[in-house]
Order: sequence, then C-alpha cells, then structure tokens
Amino acid sequence: MGNKNKIKKRYNRVAPVYDSLEYFMEKGKMGDWRENLWQKVSNRIEQLKENNNKKVKLLEAGVGSGKNIEYYPEEIEIFAVDFSPKMIKEAEKKADKYNKKIKLLEMDIQNLRFEDNYFDLIVTSCVFCSVPDPIKGLKELKRVLKEDGRILMLEHMRSRNKMVGKFMDWFNWVSLYTWGANINRRTIENIKKAGLELVEVNNLMSDIVKEIELKK
Repeated sequence: MGNKNKIKKRYNRVAPVYDSLEYFMEKGKMGDWRENLWQKVSNRIEQLKENNNKKVKLLEAGVGSGKNIEYYPEEIEIFAVDFSPKMIKEAEKKADKYNKKIKLLEMDIQNLRFEDNYFDLIVTSCVFCSVPDPIKGLKELKRVLKEDGRILMLEHMRSRNKMVGKFMDWFNWVSLYTWGANINRRTIENIKKAGLELVEVNNLMSDIVKEIELKK
C-alpha cells in the first residue's frame, strides 16, 4: 500500500505538466505507435461487430492524461480508469476537447471494480512500467476480459541485451523517483506469470518498446 501511495503521489504531482514532459517523445515515434495501436483496436472492433450484434465494451486501463482519447472509436461503450485523480482531471479535458462520451473512473488496475468477463477489449499504453504489482494488475485484466476478448498493449520494458539491460537497471531510479515509472520491468515474463497467452509481439524499438496482443 505504501509503495502504491508513493507512486500515486508522484503521478498527481506531475499530472499538470505530464504532456509537456513527454512532448518530444510523442512528436517522435511514440505518437505513430499510439495511432497504429488504435487502428488495430478499430479493426478488432469491426470484427466483433460482424460476429456479434451486442455493443462492444472497451477498457483503457491506465488512461493517464488521456493521450489516447482522440483515437477512441465511436459507437462502443468505453471505460477509462486511472488511480491518479489528477490524471483523471487531465483526461477529462481531453474528453471534452475531442467530444468523446466515455466513463472516466478513478480506479486501481490491481483492484478493478468490474464483473468477471466484462470487456471485449482492453488497451494499455506505457502502463505496466508503473503498476506497483504488475502481475496482480495483469491478473485483474485477465479476470475482467471475456473468454474471446483481447488485450492490446503498447509497452516499454527491460532489454534482453546484457549491457543495455544493465544500463536500464542502473538508471531505473531516475524515472522511478521522478514520476514513478520503471524502465526495467520484465513485462513479457510478467504476462506469462499472470497466465495470459501471447498472440502477437512486435518489436517497435529494438526489444525495448513492443506492441503486444494477448488472450486468456
């Protein structure tokens, strides 16, 4: 609990300037990767609509300041959660700006207040670097995902390259104590430990930034 509260305080602290801190990264490759991720989300939604007349339910787990909101598809039910109330306030501004009807909720990924098998799709982007207990968080995503659902992720993680990985270990404290993000998480290993199945993994920047698709 103590570690979670420390990370929440860090994200609350940086929330008003968070977009500015990541401005150049977003204008570089990250913005393109984000847009491509949501194109895959849209493609998946079209497949679901063809096979099922029910309304698609999507969860963005870790909405942060709302950088993905402009890409949210129309005509589906979207929930977006974050454990930082000040990040939620930033996301609300984006929802107003892009005129998106979404349910923005303050909620911890490690303890989601949703029923089992609730969502058709779950999306995360640069989230599992900061979840205090990433395996617990991934197990929660698995719990609320429908049996035929998918999790689509854009995540950065520790390199398997020996020297690069060591470098990331040495400098992890900088990002951790600045805003609560770890740069050396072993996310693929954590996914397997959580009991989720890898459908597809694409390396976007060496083996550090990956686009990942998961199922139960």
